[in-house]
Amino acid sequence: MKVLKFGGTSVGSAANIRIVREIVTRQDDDIVVVVSALGGITDRILNTARMAVLGTDFYLGELAEIRNRHSEVTEALFDDPDPVFGRINHILKELEQVLTGVTLIGELTPKTLDRLSGMGERMSSILVSAFLGVPHMDSAELIVTDSNFGKAVVAFEETNRRIRERFNGFKGLAVAPGFIARNQAGEYTTLGRGGSDYTAAIIAAALDAASLEIWTDVDGFMTADPRVIRKAYTIPMLSYTEAMELSNFGAKVIYPPTILPVYKKGIPVHIKNTMRPEAPGTLITRSSENGRERPIKGISSISRIAMLTVQGIGMVGVAGISMRLFSALAQEKINVILISQASSENTISIAIEEHSAEQAEDAIRREFDKEISHDLINKVFVETGLSIVAIVGENMKHSTGVAGKLFTTIGRNGINISAIAQGASEYNISWVVKHEDLRKTLNVVHESFFLSENSELNIFLIGTGLVGSHLLRQVASQQERLLNENHLKLKIAGLANSRKMIFDRDGIEVADYSKQLENAQMASSTEEFIHLMINMNLYNSVFVDCTASEEISGAYRRILDANISVVTANKIAASSAYDNYLLLKRTAKRKGIKFLFETNVGAGLPIINTLNDLVNSGDKVLKIEAVLSGTLNYIFNTISTEIPLSKAIRMAKEAGYAEPDPRIDLSGMDVVRKLLILARESGYRIEKEDVKIESFIPEKYFAGSVEEFWQSITELDEEFESNRKELESKGLKWRFVAAFEEGNARVGLREIGSAHPFFDLEGSNNLIIYRTERYNEFPMLIKGYGAGAAVTAAGVFADIIKVSNI
Repeated sequence: MKVLKFGGTSVGSAANIRIVREIVTRQDDDIVVVVSALGGITDRILNTARMAVLGTDFYLGELAEIRNRHSEVTEALFDDPDPVFGRINHILKELEQVLTGVTLIGELTPKTLDRLSGMGERMSSILVSAFLGVPHMDSAELIVTDSNFGKAVVAFEETNRRIRERFNGFKGLAVAPGFIARNQAGEYTTLGRGGSDYTAAIIAAALDAASLEIWTDVDGFMTADPRVIRKAYTIPMLSYTEAMELSNFGAKVIYPPTILPVYKKGIPVHIKNTMRPEAPGTLITRSSENGRERPIKGISSISRIAMLTVQGIGMVGVAGISMRLFSALAQEKINVILISQASSENTISIAIEEHSAEQAEDAIRREFDKEISHDLINKVFVETGLSIVAIVGENMKHSTGVAGKLFTTIGRNGINISAIAQGASEYNISWVVKHEDLRKTLNVVHESFFLSENSELNIFLIGTGLVGSHLLRQVASQQERLLNENHLKLKIAGLANSRKMIFDRDGIEVADYSKQLENAQMASSTEEFIHLMINMNLYNSVFVDCTASEEISGAYRRILDANISVVTANKIAASSAYDNYLLLKRTAKRKGIKFLFETNVGAGLPIINTLNDLVNSGDKVLKIEAVLSGTLNYIFNTISTEIPLSKAIRMAKEAGYAEPDPRIDLSGMDVVRKLLILARESGYRIEKEDVKIESFIPEKYFAGSVEEFWQSITELDEEFESNRKELESKGLKWRFVAAFEEGNARVGLREIGSAHPFFDLEGSNNLIIYRTERYNEFPMLIKGYGAGAAVTAAGVFADIIKVSNI
């Protein structure tokens, strides 16, 4: 024998009831079908009852709607609906009589509420049994409870006797209403929330059924709430314990009391979707298959939680404090969802439903009035706007490091935990967070524990100029490969240029980003961009700066404080005051996130990363020599008899190597910033003012406008050509060199002989020489393209990938 339970959605329309018939008739076993009320009917009945209490006639309209709903479904299912609707109408008349009584006395007692609450199930079960052409079994005559109206306790001995007696010799198919029962006096009671599931489980256990099937409107237990976690998927198997834990902490697939009767008998429970009967669903048994690589089965959460904390040194070592606390709450019928207690015993925190917070606080203050007045308990306070999150899995007890990984991941994403609870059984780890962090918490944990096949990185990019546009093209071209090969999903969640900005939690389509920006409604604002990015509160977020803006670089500290990694091609922050540079580095380290600026020196060359590896492995940098300006190297490689200095500068600008105002490159300040960064990354405290600049362009050319510069720079052509020829006759070349040794830093134009590695440096290439304690006799050389939007964008892209590997 099997017991099948169908929820309100499953029997919510004539079409759905026909699906139920198809499901039932495909079964070979003897079957008991337990049904809920038509979807939404119970709520409508209770709302009608509340109207009746007010003594108004408004409830008559609602009553008519309830009657019409049942009439419509009956007419759609039967050629001759009158006999069936006549039976249903008998209950509708009873409903009207009860509501009239409620109106007259102006009171809705728990007993009356229970009688009303079960009428939906009584009507739907008559409807379904008639449509299937099978006997109707009245659950209220079979299940006996106490008189705790609203959530009656089952008298199992008498209930089991009645069920077995009624089904003795039973063959075929029968339908019974869920949720309803009677007490010893014959008065209607109900089994509480999820009562129809409970009814099915009680009948299944009493009859030693082969299985219990719960047919609902979802595919089964999910790894997380699919409304929040789009990548959540159906869990194929759970143990009774895992199902109970997930249900206790918010998974509304099945309600906890349902599991107990079938658990005792070892009856498997199968959760199935009425609308998708072909879906495998979730099977719940005594034990479940679960590889060690997946120590948790699912994540559940409960919202609208308050946390009440009692604190005081007078609680330490005093027996009975906890008993008094929970007794005071029990007297007020307040359910405690989570308990967290400090090992010193001076603090106890409990999580309760938010609507009970004030009542709970009053109860605790009354109970501990004496201790509070004598300062033995100095704090009783309530925090609201919270949520509880729980991870569940029997194999957590066999897997080391679960808690460490969990809380490290949560902390790195800037999520503060208010309380933690874990039982010795290790089936469940629960914690409390602010409700505003719930979505982020669920996403982080779901991904961290490999419940999601792919990792996600949410990118917020400012700057769509040369570097930014190249970066976006590279992201677009690599998205599919990274997803398929590396299981990394890159999403552009925010994007801004100098005029407009756009945001999309689901990801901006990169292929037509420029059109989206053009049509955007939001004007670009650094302050507003950062504000919206932080408020979106997305997990695994990275801020990417492809500008040269001092305003944007000044906001890095705020961004890092919000636990958002920073990847920047902007040199200003790393070359700002040393204390600011150090603060940014330390903030990122303390938060467990990244502050990466590889492209600040050498575009896409692995210059800073290599330097970090040397220093972190214990090596000491003794000397740095470098050609760090691709622009200046291009200029000095291009100058010739045919190409004077002024033309070489213009060619560098046209090739995209030089800034729109080339004086930024010609001044040597860009090289100063780069040398400053390398010296700092080598472990030296150095400021910009400590770097000596030997300029090769007279100071007067840096005054005035860019147009004036282009008009006057030709004045240097003749002198430079004369000097170049003399240099060439000696077999030498010009190179703009940055050097750092023994705390001394300088940049300037040097004459380089053919024996030096800088001599053959072509085009816009960079070359860096590290002389360290390990690489002293034979220094380390790094050489390659050091300028250009494409290679710089590639370096930024590489840093973004590093963030995903935190």
